[in-house]
Amino acid sequence: MDAVSDPSNRQVVVMSAAQVGKTEVVLNIIGYHIDQDPAPILIVQPTLSMAQAFSKDRLAPMLRDTPALKGTVKDPRSRDSGNTTLHKTFTGGHVTMAGANSAAGLASRPVRIVLCDEVDRYPNSAGTEGDPVRLAEKRASTFWNSKIVTVSTPTVKGASRVESEYLASDQREYWVPCADCGEESVLRWRNVRWQKDDPRTAVYVCEHCGSAWSEAKRLKAIKKGQWRASAESDGVAGFHLSGLYSPWVSLADAARDFLEAKKLPETLRVWTNTYLGETWEESGEGLDDGTLSSRGEKYAECPEGVVLITAGVDIQDDRIELEVVGWGRNEETWSLDYKTIYGDPSARGVWDELDQALSAKYMHERGVALPIRSTCVDSGGHHTSAVYTYCRLRENKRIFAIKGIGGEGKPLVGRPTKNNIGKVRLFPIGVDTAKELIYSRLKIADAGPGYCHFRDTYDDEYFKQLTAEQLVTRFNKGYRKREWKKIRPRNEALDCRVYALAAYTLLNVRINTVADRLAKAEPAQEEKVAPKAQRRATPKKQNFATSWS
Repeated sequence: MDAVSDPSNRQVVVMSAAQVGKTEVVLNIIGYHIDQDPAPILIVQPTLSMAQAFSKDRLAPMLRDTPALKGTVKDPRSRDSGNTTLHKTFTGGHVTMAGANSAAGLASRPVRIVLCDEVDRYPNSAGTEGDPVRLAEKRASTFWNSKIVTVSTPTVKGASRVESEYLASDQREYWVPCADCGEESVLRWRNVRWQKDDPRTAVYVCEHCGSAWSEAKRLKAIKKGQWRASAESDGVAGFHLSGLYSPWVSLADAARDFLEAKKLPETLRVWTNTYLGETWEESGEGLDDGTLSSRGEKYAECPEGVVLITAGVDIQDDRIELEVVGWGRNEETWSLDYKTIYGDPSARGVWDELDQALSAKYMHERGVALPIRSTCVDSGGHHTSAVYTYCRLRENKRIFAIKGIGGEGKPLVGRPTKNNIGKVRLFPIGVDTAKELIYSRLKIADAGPGYCHFRDTYDDEYFKQLTAEQLVTRFNKGYRKREWKKIRPRNEALDCRVYALAAYTLLNVRINTVADRLAKAEPAQEEKVAPKAQRRATPKKQNFATSWS
């Protein structure tokens, strides 16, 4: 906040962990300019709906409850108050809120203070106008004393907006003194230690003298700390702060969260971004099909670790391909079967064969026959009408039509719509998100959480198709864009795995709870339950709400 008030700084960048006070800094800047230095202010949130939520949940209470600000903005109920959700006027200036996805909101009026919140969640372009951060900055170009403030938790290394802004700054970090030796250092996660499998014993160890800090010592050291720059920059002050400085999260809680997060690459990535306040660096953009093929194993039709089964179906001009995937504790997976059904998908025969394949049950090592619980069928490529017809009649069996949607940041499974020619429930699938998750798990080298098992009967072509794409970074209109590119002509195996993952996501189950229940049940008890589940699957009594067994 002092850096924002310093006339020598034209820009301030904050790259930090989540929940360490970034939004409070933004609110305090607004309050200062309303009370002490009136100016037109623009606040940019990732989306318009988030801008509205910020106005209602954070800004309005501050204006209402802060004595120095009370009454500076008129009551919204009065006539011509100049107080709406996204625009609030006060003597000498105004506060305007906009979404980074709205070019009109970013180009509406000149402003002196530009506050960009969570910039790494911004879209690459505001409509067709270009980078929303640059658009917002242009609004301040007419003011000699303008100020640009950029705050965010980071995302992926090389594609993070806030990281690139921070690297162009003077790169300040917070140095704290050790209570025992007096030496100063930046708090690093590598210096947090705890007894094996007991995060409650977590302490911070001084890298100079080796003394262990209690929570009280850590908080006391933080109070005595100071910011230091590690680079030179012309008028850009940059700050980096991790969750190790947070007074609200103890080291014990942080260690517990880390132990849980490190089980899977995608959860470790979130923890790295939101607690360490650091970018996530991918271990590689592609995969070696030869390494994967050498991991082939011999295992039962349905191994002990599997607790439920899904399938993904890809439609081609002259065939249907599908993969059946078994899911276990912590989302460890086993490829149970991969089939190619040759024939014309516009004819009925191949769909009858698909019905047989999806109706098959897999004999578990515990002596129980497990059915395929959910299936996703791609409708975005070939024979779309045939896919709609097939899925519309089988939604009660959890066989769903899906359509892949490209682009970073898309949800793995979106809200379904019936706005299609078949009037079938169609689920959008964030294929880039799915592929990134799948590739991160294919890189796991040891069996356990997230690991992918494959049968030793799969040929090299399967693994070539599974690794047929690679994530590349390119520049488009001045900003970085990460996208998936095919490096081989065929990628059906990867598509089938994406759709099987989407089918698992649609089930929305707590896989570890299901695994615990199966582990406690006796095989004999399960065999008694199986006939009941089969009777419930008859068409006359089945519906979507009651078909889960």
